[in-house]
Amino acid sequence: MAQDHWSKGDDIPGDGAFRRTKLKGTDIESTFAGALSFMRRKYTRDLSGVDIAVSGIPFDLAVTNRPGTRFGPEAVRKASAHHAWGPIWPWMFDPFDTLAVVDYGDCYFDYGIQAEIKTTIEAHARQILDADVGMLTIGGDHSITYPLLCAHAEKHGPLSLVQFDAHRDVEADEGGRIDHGTMFNYAIRDGVIDPERSIQVGIRTTFHGERRHGMTILYADQVHDMTAAAVAQEIERVVGDHKTYLTFDIDCLDPAFAPGTGTPVPGGLSTHQALSILRLLTDINFVAADVVEVSPAYDVGEISSLAAATVALEYLCLRAHQAGAVGQDLLE
Repeated sequence: MAQDHWSKGDDIPGDGAFRRTKLKGTDIESTFAGALSFMRRKYTRDLSGVDIAVSGIPFDLAVTNRPGTRFGPEAVRKASAHHAWGPIWPWMFDPFDTLAVVDYGDCYFDYGIQAEIKTTIEAHARQILDADVGMLTIGGDHSITYPLLCAHAEKHGPLSLVQFDAHRDVEADEGGRIDHGTMFNYAIRDGVIDPERSIQVGIRTTFHGERRHGMTILYADQVHDMTAAAVAQEIERVVGDHKTYLTFDIDCLDPAFAPGTGTPVPGGLSTHQALSILRLLTDINFVAADVVEVSPAYDVGEISSLAAATVALEYLCLRAHQAGAVGQDLLE
C-alpha cells in the first residue's frame, strides 16, 4: 500500500504513539500492530500546544459487584485503534485536524493506600487543568468522576452534569465512604455540581430512600419513547449555557450492546441511540468528559470496549465541531 496512505499526518510511519512529531493529523497504522495509545495519539506529558489530554484511571476498588474496570483504559485504548483511520462518520471530518490531542498516560496511585486515591486523582487532573488543557478520562469505576469533578469545579465553579447511566449514583452514605454508587450525592452536597442544571439519562434502577436532589431524570423507558432529537433538546434545556461535565457509564447501554461491565441492567439504550443523542449536543458548553465502567473480562468480542472508544471519540468530534471543524463530502 502506498506510503502516503500510511503516513498522512506525519513523516514517520508506524508506532506513532511514540514516534510521531506532530500533535495534529492522523497517521494510519495497521489496526493489529504497533504501540497502542488512545486513537494512536502521541504519548506525552508535555502539554505545550495541546487542546485535550486523554488519560486513564485504572481504578476498581469501589465497585459493588463485578471488579475488572482497572483494565478498562487498556481495553479502550486497544479498541480505539479500530477507529484511527481519519475522517469519522457521520461527521465527515478528522477531529485531529482541528484539535491537538495527546494520550497523557494513566494516573498513578498506590492501590494499597486507598485513603490517598481521591487526592491523587485530583492532583493528576490539576496538572492538566493548570495548563489550560481539557480532559477526556477513561475509567476505571464510576467513583473516579467525583475527584475529577472536584478538580474541575475548582477551576470552573459548580458544574452542570450530563450523566448517561443505568444508575443514579446518589445513594447517601453519611459515614464518609465513597463507592461507585454514592459519589454524586457527595458532589451535590459539596456544591461541586448544580443539581438544578444537571440531567441523568437512561436510568433504570432505584433504591430505598432515593431522592431526586433537584436533578432532571430521563428514565430508560422515556428515552426509548423519545427521538434522539427530543432527548438532546431536553438535555440542552436543563443545562443551558452552563459549563458542563459529561460522564458516560457504559452500563447506560443495554447488556446486549455492552456486557463488559460490573453492574449490567437489561432494558438500556442501544449504542445507536446513545451515539445519536451525543451527536446532537453541539450547543452544550462542555469542559470535560469521562467514559467509565468498562470491565473487559466480562466483554464479548470487545463490543463494550469498542462502544466506549466510540463514545470517547464522539466527544472529541463534538469538541472539534465546536472549534470549527466542518465535514465534507468524501465520495467521488
